[in-house]
Amino acid sequence: MVRALPLFLALALAAPAAASGDCRLCYSDSARPGERPLALEIFADLNFAKLAMTGREGGSAEVDAASGSKRTGGGLVSLGGMAITGRGRVTGEPLREVRIDLPQSVPMSAPDGGAAQLVDFTSDLPNRPVLDANGELSFSFGARLVIRGTGGGNYRGRIPITVDYN
Repeated sequence: MVRALPLFLALALAAPAAASGDCRLCYSDSARPGERPLALEIFADLNFAKLAMTGREGGSAEVDAASGSKRTGGGLVSLGGMAITGRGRVTGEPLREVRIDLPQSVPMSAPDGGAAQLVDFTSDLPNRPVLDANGELSFSFGARLVIRGTGGGNYRGRIPITVDYN
């Protein structure tokens, strides 16, 4: 039995403390006097494309942050479509080192009540990320989607990403 699962999407949300007024995907941190505040913008959502469940044991799909490639395991197979890494941009004080933290796990839910989880987040960030001379740093992130049992659906969740000066 092959059960087709619709498009998997995960919305990334910048979230140190409180979101700015107009942009749900932007956050500005209060900086020290004279220092440019940090802002995080997510401009591409993490997307696993089309997947299908082939059994009852569940499975997983992973999008690699560096290459954008998709791998599946267990009872989950790819039906094609292009997987997309999440993409973000941090702006702030030029040449400042920043810390960007991705979560350990994120619960996902489908409109029909199905549940899944995003785990094992990765990014293409260096060990010590530094804003460039324009005060910008772009990065990609990926994760592994884990589905237990046979619950299919259009899963969504919010990925809290925190950014701060080091």
